[in-house]
Amino acid sequence: MSSLKIQWLGRVPYDAALAMQESLVQRKAEDPNASDHLLLLEHESVYTTGRTIAPGDLGEVPYPVLQTNRGGKATYHGPGQLVGYPVLDLRRRGQDLHRYLRVLEEGVMKLSARVGVTGCVRDGLTGVWVGERKLASIGVGVRRWITMHGFALNVCGPLDGFNHITPCGLDGVKMTSLELEGATGCTVEGAAELAAEVFAGL
Repeated sequence: MSSLKIQWLGRVPYDAALAMQESLVQRKAEDPNASDHLLLLEHESVYTTGRTIAPGDLGEVPYPVLQTNRGGKATYHGPGQLVGYPVLDLRRRGQDLHRYLRVLEEGVMKLSARVGVTGCVRDGLTGVWVGERKLASIGVGVRRWITMHGFALNVCGPLDGFNHITPCGLDGVKMTSLELEGATGCTVEGAAELAAEVFAGL
C-alpha cells in the first residue's frame, strides 16, 4: 500500500485547499503508486454546500458560500475548526465508502478522547456527537475511488457562523466544540498533532 503523507498547512483559503485536493486526486488516479495524503488545516470563514443544495438556498449569510462535490448539505468552516482532507485510494481499501465514513468517525472519536471528550455516533446521522450536540461534521467526495473532502472538528473559539444556517440540514441541531465540552488548552494546531497520530494508519 502506498505511504500516507500527513501535512499541517495552517490556515488555508477554501478554494486553495480544494485545488490542492483536486491535484492530488488527479495524481492518484493516474498513478496508483502515488502517495496517499492527509491534509490538516483550518479555513477562513466560509460556508460550503454539498451536491444536494444550491448556494442560493442558504439565503443571506455573513460569509462567502461555495458549492462542492461532497455529500451532505450546508456547513460552516472557520478559525478554531480542524479540517482534515484525506486523499486516499479506496481501490486498495475494499471500495467500501460506508466503511470509510465509519473510519473517519472512529478517528475523530479517538482524537476527542485524547483530550477528555467522549464522542459518539448516532444512528442514521453521519458525524461525531457529544450526546445530542454535534462536535464534528463529515462529508466526502469520491472520484474513481479516490477520496477528497473529509472531516471538520470544532476545536475552540466561537461557533457563531453556524447560527445562520441549518447545519447539515438538521433542524434544531446544537453545535459544540472540544473547548465547550471541557477540554482545556485546545488549539487547532494541537488537535492537528493528535489527528496525525490517530489517522496515521489510514
